[in-house]
Amino acid sequence: MESTTRGARRWTCRDCGWIYSEADGIPADGIPPGTPWDELPSSWTCPECGAHKEAFGMVEP
Repeated sequence: MESTTRGARRWTCRDCGWIYSEADGIPADGIPPGTPWDELPSSWTCPECGAHKEAFGMVEP
């Protein structure tokens, strides 16, 4: 069982510190609220610095 609720996890860019929240999504970029991290395409990049998805780590609650 996951320790965090699906849709409530947050991921931070290790390059610039920008945070992706599954609960918030990025509506301005067409990513609706509630979009799980795993559903972002592998080609997705940080909207702040352009880092690839691999540069992100999950924020522990």
